[in-house]
Amino acid sequence: METGKVFLVGAGPGDVGLITVKGMEAIKQAEVILYDRLANPKLLEFASSECELIYCGKLPDRHILRQETINDLLVQKALAGKIVVRLKGGDPGVFGRVGEEAAALADYEIPFEMVPGISSGIAAPLYAGIPVTHREHAESFAVVTAHDKSQDGKPLLDWEGLARGVDTIAFYMGVGNLPFICENLVNYGKPASTPVMLIQWGTFGRQKTLQGTLADIAEKVLAAKFSNPAIILVGEVISLREKISWFEKKPLYGRQILLARTSAGPSDLARSLQTQGADVIEFPKWKKKIVKVDGTKVLTAARILFTSPESVSELFTALFEQGIDIRKITADFLALSSKTMNALHERGLLGELTDGLPDDEELLVVGDERILQKGFEKASLLMVSKLELDRQFLPIFQRMLAEADVNTIIFPSSSAVEPFMESLAACQIDVSELVENCQIVSMGNKTLAAVENAGITTTGMPATPTKAALLQYLMEHPARDV
Repeated sequence: METGKVFLVGAGPGDVGLITVKGMEAIKQAEVILYDRLANPKLLEFASSECELIYCGKLPDRHILRQETINDLLVQKALAGKIVVRLKGGDPGVFGRVGEEAAALADYEIPFEMVPGISSGIAAPLYAGIPVTHREHAESFAVVTAHDKSQDGKPLLDWEGLARGVDTIAFYMGVGNLPFICENLVNYGKPASTPVMLIQWGTFGRQKTLQGTLADIAEKVLAAKFSNPAIILVGEVISLREKISWFEKKPLYGRQILLARTSAGPSDLARSLQTQGADVIEFPKWKKKIVKVDGTKVLTAARILFTSPESVSELFTALFEQGIDIRKITADFLALSSKTMNALHERGLLGELTDGLPDDEELLVVGDERILQKGFEKASLLMVSKLELDRQFLPIFQRMLAEADVNTIIFPSSSAVEPFMESLAACQIDVSELVENCQIVSMGNKTLAAVENAGITTTGMPATPTKAALLQYLMEHPARDV
């Protein structure tokens, strides 16, 4: 069997948009992904639905995988002929132990590539409005691990060199050692008035910051119960933050949104919410399976109703694969939404927008398996795809929801409600606890009714069931703690 290949990939600091193009290409072709806790799980959604996902972090029933075990898994999967991605938070070469993994692969002559990523020590400060260097404030920068294998876990560092020779210092994962860090920097020459900034979950919508000085930051951290994962930034350049802070000024910054999902991939709505500063978890994760269609139904239909943009591409792809020329279709086209209409336009086809589901004998309704649940009596139905719950993602969602502090839940359609509830049950998540103190937003009266029938009290809905109206509604109606 031919040996596979391993990509040692930096996932970046958290914001999905900060992964490199090469890193994303590696994820998309991967057959196996071994990923860390600090690699954003949303990146896994870009992998094939057949890709094996292996979590290398800590689970409730087991400790973190030992490095030797990770090395062995990389070797084992590659020798089995697989394309393997080792996905690591930030940059793999910055406290990522990539050298040890690469050495293990080299021992077996397994081909590998190292793919750099944006390091949290640079990205988190920038998202907090702090460049780590500046002509007037800082000409040098250092990244330092704030925990190691020394006695008591206290870092053994060149404190004098750091205090006297470096303008800006980024300490990784050092919240527990913060008093020790501040004490040593002051003892070796840093003024006690030197600004310090802690940045937790940097570049995520749930990013939090806490500012102080070497003299008082440890006390502030205790009072605020600040914890890892966090970057500790030390230096005068922090004074620029007040003027050039940008990320925290986004209109939906602080929103931690759980978006009920009805499609297999990331949605445009989620991307728009993230662009405005929100942290969005799309739930649940679906796998799509394309089914063979009956071409005769299409060629003999008088009118064809497309129920989603995906139904357009899926039908015409299926017809092409069966050797059916779409020019033989004589039916008029209907679209259930403007996005579906645009999907027709992109193929050079015209159609009529309808705001309901007509039910007559001349109509052929095209969509996924959910169209079978609409109660049609006269219309013909053509299922072009089937969605299945991706159970491999259930434990991933459990960890994501445990780490997040969801304050907003959005139901974009009535069809999203039942799968959402069933998937929460599969994750063993208590719905009443999840929705407590959350803003529950329904898009449209039909959706609102479905949400309330499920036993969830809706707190409101936008003026119209559109993306623009939803964004406006969220900006005008803050959630708790935002």
